[in-house]
Amino acid sequence: MTEKKSLNLLDATLIVSGSMIGSGIFIVSADIARQTGGAGWLLLSWIISGVITLFAALSYGELASMFPHAGGQYVYLKNAYNPLVGFLYGWTIFLVVQCGTIAAVAVAFAKYTGVLFPVLSENNILFEHVFAIPQVVQSIVLLFSQTASQTFEFKISAAQLFGIFSILVLTLINSRGISYGKIVLRLFTSAKLLALFGIIVLGVFVYGSSETWSMNWSDAFSLSHWDKGVDGKWFQSNLSTIALMSAVGVGLVGSLFSSDAWNNVTFISGDIENPKRNIPLSLAIGTIIVVSLYLLANVAFLYLLPLTGTPDGANVFARGIQFAQNERVGTAAAQMMFGGAAAIIMAVLIMISTFGCNNGIILSSVRVYQAMAKDGLFFEKMKHNNENGVPGFALWIQFIWSAALCLSGKYGDLLDYVMFSVMLFYILTIAGLFILRKKQPDAERPYKAWGYPLVPALYLVLATAFCVNLLIVKFSACWPGLLIVAIGVPVFYHWKNKSTAV
Repeated sequence: MTEKKSLNLLDATLIVSGSMIGSGIFIVSADIARQTGGAGWLLLSWIISGVITLFAALSYGELASMFPHAGGQYVYLKNAYNPLVGFLYGWTIFLVVQCGTIAAVAVAFAKYTGVLFPVLSENNILFEHVFAIPQVVQSIVLLFSQTASQTFEFKISAAQLFGIFSILVLTLINSRGISYGKIVLRLFTSAKLLALFGIIVLGVFVYGSSETWSMNWSDAFSLSHWDKGVDGKWFQSNLSTIALMSAVGVGLVGSLFSSDAWNNVTFISGDIENPKRNIPLSLAIGTIIVVSLYLLANVAFLYLLPLTGTPDGANVFARGIQFAQNERVGTAAAQMMFGGAAAIIMAVLIMISTFGCNNGIILSSVRVYQAMAKDGLFFEKMKHNNENGVPGFALWIQFIWSAALCLSGKYGDLLDYVMFSVMLFYILTIAGLFILRKKQPDAERPYKAWGYPLVPALYLVLATAFCVNLLIVKFSACWPGLLIVAIGVPVFYHWKNKSTAV
């Protein structure tokens, strides 16, 4: 029997918040702190990313109420522009964004499981081989980058295999029906929201130090920057005002990625009760919850740890937020609270967080591929639900590709590369809000974008500034994402011609 409208407002809100919170909040603050050099800039970076995310979510509410169908952003782009633009989005999120995120989050889950069970550690290498890279490939890379490696080292660790196993488990659960995925969603997302809230309360009110907080604010807006030299050693330099703006923009990559995936709830609109009301509400509520928790978590970090530190510090306090071991700011903060038990406590928390995060992504993402298949733009079998009322074939295709990305070991690089493209699609989608107001002025809009046209316009300005800065400062991290999008153009016409021939 087909399951319909199985998710209520609570479930939709949990999908938003659960998909957003992974391991990023416990890690990326180290890089932001090195980029900008002051506690004020750290919090400002999280505030800016929170505002950008919230502006986008509030604007998406109108689109969700207009098109309460499975497929979300793919459907919005298709209607605002044309099927090609919609397909390029769906192509990119399948090839890299969603499946790459699933792979990265799964391996993060496995890495932290390795803290409890060392046999599953990323350091337990099961296979290793070095391949020579053909000269022609090196030449192509050199067109866009100053260096090109001559070899490619392929490794398979126990963490990668266990990460694949975790994806398999979640795929099996969700293939049994949406009610099974909902159980995992409610259990794990509630647990990680409560745990993160608990860390904030303990960090600020119980274990936090007012002296550490005051020390961080004594020079909260210093203009300094840490970077690695060619010898691999860290060096510090001063920033001009313009360089500071650029550094904040680069630092936003991590905080924006940690705040991403809020739009996953729009993918699964067809399974949500009263989607015209509940999706806009869940976008607003879920996003506000997460961006608030993220900001407060960084406040807790600043109560527990000095922002500035030294790369060779003797302990977690001396290393500070900037040089937390392996960038694990959350673990360093937990060590200040719980001592030797910190590693295990944080490992369990991040295991809960990442497992719940992947469940939300796996649960919702396949609805995009199903919507594309129904338009004749993906594998035909993807458009059908299985006997449990979920797109089973699409779930297994997603599993296969996510597993392949786990084995590649390059999921982290892929996500860095594609952040620029992800933001471009967000910009196109919000711009599509203005286009649809013109193209379909009489369309039913149960919810209208809050603050229109100012809030959507501000989002477009902020997101465009972010992309322009990234193009200038990190072009090498932008062109691969654009290349992935461009490759989708001939793929679109292949599927279109195949569909027409049938």
